[in-house]
Amino acid sequence: MHILIIHQAFAALDEPGGTRHFELARHLVQRGHKVTIIASTVSYITGEKTPMLANREVEHGLTILRAYTCSALHKSFVHRTFAFFSFMFSSFFIGLEVKNVDLVWGTSPPIFQGWTAWLLARLKRVPFLFEVRDLWPAFAIAVGVLTSKAIIRMAEWLERFLYSHADRVMVNSPGYLVHVNEHGAQYVELIPNGADPEMFDPADNGEVFRSLHMLEGKFVVLYAGAHGMSNDLGVVLEAASLLKDQPAIQVVLLGDGKEKPTLQKHAEKAGLANVTFLPSIPKSRMAGALAGADACIAILKPLEEYKTTYPNKVFDYMCAGRPVILAIDGVIRTVVEAAKCGIFVQPGDPKALAEAIRFLVKDLARSRRMGRNGRRYVELHFSRSTMADNLVKIMEDMIACHSVSRR
Repeated sequence: MHILIIHQAFAALDEPGGTRHFELARHLVQRGHKVTIIASTVSYITGEKTPMLANREVEHGLTILRAYTCSALHKSFVHRTFAFFSFMFSSFFIGLEVKNVDLVWGTSPPIFQGWTAWLLARLKRVPFLFEVRDLWPAFAIAVGVLTSKAIIRMAEWLERFLYSHADRVMVNSPGYLVHVNEHGAQYVELIPNGADPEMFDPADNGEVFRSLHMLEGKFVVLYAGAHGMSNDLGVVLEAASLLKDQPAIQVVLLGDGKEKPTLQKHAEKAGLANVTFLPSIPKSRMAGALAGADACIAILKPLEEYKTTYPNKVFDYMCAGRPVILAIDGVIRTVVEAAKCGIFVQPGDPKALAEAIRFLVKDLARSRRMGRNGRRYVELHFSRSTMADNLVKIMEDMIACHSVSRR
């Protein structure tokens, strides 16, 4: 098979950002298939152009093509809209030049690139797989990013169009199944988020990361990921303020995003010497960062919509063998509690978050046991290799069904 992926926010292992698609693509290539990815020239995490964001053959059978994207992605909603639409059109023209494609895989958000993937699939007369990574525009409306009634109507129309016109809709969380079915999807597949156990070593004590950032002798509580409106990191800063009486505890916020400058100013104004901000790092260095943590935080705003999510970072934390402090309710809470790998706290509650951190500091043996539990659970239920095997079966079935329908 030759799979064409349209994905503005795609990140390879040497780039900051989520690498689900790179990892799945690599597994596809290892099974003898060919994958071409059309991605942005601007990092979705940092909003910057870098020399690494260029056309390249990562390895035999896996090629990344870069489509022009307006810069200033993080400046404003208007700038983001220009970035989305510029990629939508530029990726279409690049996609036209990719030959001998057997299936087009589109992904959302941003949802506009889904239109590109659908149109390319129809022009190439091949199946269209549409992946839903979060429930956009519902999430954007809930968090207050999307307020224009005209744009909301357009986005909801496009969402229903793509769901109903995809040969298959793929979701990365079971919490999305009801929504996509109710909004027009006819055939839905679940390939959940997960992690690659080979990328993480739970026995690593993170000495290099700790030394580099002057964290020796500290109980390090790490958040790794986007610093955006949805991530509710102000609550983490409030929790850090409540932990000032524990100088051995250091909260580390690793990543970038639109809200990061505001968070840094808040921390400075509040005198939070127990908070360290670090820039985004490539996924290839994430194992070392997680090894340097004693516990890891996953947090989202306390919105009903976010109860449907399977955040990638939770599976990375588990795979690294670190206990999870989970401030997200819903389906991911079910995973963490089934794995016995962490502590759930109510989203939006800084006091509960601080108390969970204190609990893990007081009982290091239990904390380590939670970490081991999480690692085992990912190996059994959420290994990226198993997900790739299931994805191959879905794609092969789509192509076979499409061939029959054309006869």
